[in-house]
Amino acid sequence: MNAETEAGPLSCEHVTIRYGRTRVLEDVSFVVPARCVYALLGRNGAGKSSLVRCLVGQQRATAGRAVLFGRDAWRDRAGLMARVGLVPEEPDAPPELSPARLLALTGRLYSRWDQDDARERLRRFAIPMDTPFGRLSKGQKGAVQLALALGHAPELLILDDPTLGLDVVARDQVFREVIGELADRGATVLITTHDLAAIEGIADRVGMLRDGSTHREWFATAPYVVAMDADGSMDPRELPAYAALFEPAR
Repeated sequence: MNAETEAGPLSCEHVTIRYGRTRVLEDVSFVVPARCVYALLGRNGAGKSSLVRCLVGQQRATAGRAVLFGRDAWRDRAGLMARVGLVPEEPDAPPELSPARLLALTGRLYSRWDQDDARERLRRFAIPMDTPFGRLSKGQKGAVQLALALGHAPELLILDDPTLGLDVVARDQVFREVIGELADRGATVLITTHDLAAIEGIADRVGMLRDGSTHREWFATAPYVVAMDADGSMDPRELPAYAALFEPAR
């Protein structure tokens, strides 16, 4: 069994992130199995975006490491990104470029790029192809980022709080695309979010970032029943929306 098969497409190994004296994350570890939708829950400011930057090799962890497909994400980023699609928390594209132009330019970066599929995805979202990116709504920008992330058929899709600021309709559209991608290709998905309702019904496994660490992990299995920690460390008064959905992972 090789390292990739044993660890899964993505693993986080004792990752610590500090900015100066400020601790953002401390000793975070988890594994995302293949063909799994893994939701990592945490409040705004919990360090989810910092963690995502480490996972895709954009930032080096203070300690520990992120591993993609058995390889160190920081050291081997250039060779790994062809297998990964990323939707960042804040839509990030040159504001003067249209979706049509963004698709064309992004397609040049990948040997495996399906222009027709990317354009069809934007058609389903009713995205105006010739409108500058900077003039699109937040939901439209998110749809463009999703199309850019999926156009090269990645084996691993990472979405960083993709529904932040979206209405329910736009949120559901995003996740219909994700579910469709899983059905078509058997991709693996990591979603970070502060919104439990956004991932209810689609996540196979759920972890929670709390106080800068992975506090606990659950399998998302119906009926959705949570088993509280005996010491009360999962406080339903603090996180009421999380307290009735998941069985603890074993």
